[in-house]
Amino acid sequence: MGKGCLRVTKYFLFIFNLLFFIFGGLIMGFGLWVLFDNQSFIVVLQESSDTVKVASYILVGVGSLSMAMGFFGCIGAIYEVRCLLGLYFTCLLLILIAQVTAGVLIYFQRDRLKHEMSNIMKGMIINYTGQNRTTEHSWDYVQKTMKCCGWTGPGNWSENILIKNSSLNLYSCSCRNESLPGTDVREVGLCQRLSAEAPIYETGCLASVEKWLLENCGVILGICVSVAVIELLGMILSMCLCKSVVQEDYTKVPKY
Repeated sequence: MGKGCLRVTKYFLFIFNLLFFIFGGLIMGFGLWVLFDNQSFIVVLQESSDTVKVASYILVGVGSLSMAMGFFGCIGAIYEVRCLLGLYFTCLLLILIAQVTAGVLIYFQRDRLKHEMSNIMKGMIINYTGQNRTTEHSWDYVQKTMKCCGWTGPGNWSENILIKNSSLNLYSCSCRNESLPGTDVREVGLCQRLSAEAPIYETGCLASVEKWLLENCGVILGICVSVAVIELLGMILSMCLCKSVVQEDYTKVPKY
């Protein structure tokens, strides 16, 4: 009966570590996406904010470490190595503490992060030239696909340096509302309006972007919560298995 429970615990721990390995890969993949994606709103923040860059590196690091711990946890479970199970438990505990700490910091700094994001977007609009193929073109892509103009509204573009200093009636080409009559549609740069009213969208991108960020944050938070649950279960099972292993048999561990 004791051997049967030990075997069940061992294979349950193996399954949980396999899931832990997979979720770690998802976290690392999300971090890499934040770093290398160049066709969404995240690149605007990534180019302008050190906070987003640091957060993406942390995600990659946590994901890589989670995958490594899942791998070694599987080995410790299958071959019943007590020292490896104890090390696995300790590392899981440290990772869990780090995740909880990061979550608490993000929660209490959410207003600061929102304010920082608002300043980044307004500063980018003020200095917009249409020549930056990463940050500015990504913002044009956001305005075009989300059918919005400016951060809080089209009035943000009145602060743009080129528009203020130009004798022409310019507006952001990516703000162009194709349902209204006007000049030819362009995706980037500044366009000249022919009438008193520019043929642009009247709503700002703040609401749409916040919805986009919340949807993506929900995905990563769901993954992190799932990883945390697996971590707790892995810690419990690893301790149960560690206590059940009376004597280690290193002959079962494959040698390479």
